Amino acid sequence: MDLRPFLNRFVIIGSLVLAGILILVTLILIGWTSPRFSPDVGFAPADLTMIPAPTHTPAATTTFTPDPLASPTFDPDTVHIEGYVQITGTGGDGLRIRSAPGLNTETVFRGEEAEVFLVKDGPQEVDGYTWWYLVAPYDDTRAGWAASEFLAVVPAP
Repeated sequence: MDLRPFLNRFVIIGSLVLAGILILVTLILIGWTSPRFSPDVGFAPADLTMIPAPTHTPAATTTFTPDPLASPTFDPDTVHIEGYVQITGTGGDGLRIRSAPGLNTETVFRGEEAEVFLVKDGPQEVDGYTWWYLVAPYDDTRAGWAASEFLAVVPAP
């Protein structure tokens, strides 16, 4: 069967014109039926995930048993450099950790009740408080000065 008489230039041009018209009609219909986006929509509400606050962990109590063969260089019940302390006595409000010793210095962050820190410097007496420089053992960016009245000595983790 010879298809040459059916494939002349009028049939091919007519097919292309018909295809173009169908594509144009489709695009117009899609444009009319799609939702319009307004530029002044504003901010969409975000989902909020509430993370519960940490629960209160009572301060650990340590019982010191001196080694009769070793001579202690420090009292394990007092705050000392390279010792560990825990925030306590804030009533759950946390403790302001400051950029320098003193009540009028900038607050760097708020340490949570029962949070444990490593003592790196101190003591310094300022504004009637004894201040110690603390660093969180799990995050070096959580560091600053805290008043010893809200610190309890704990054993190394």
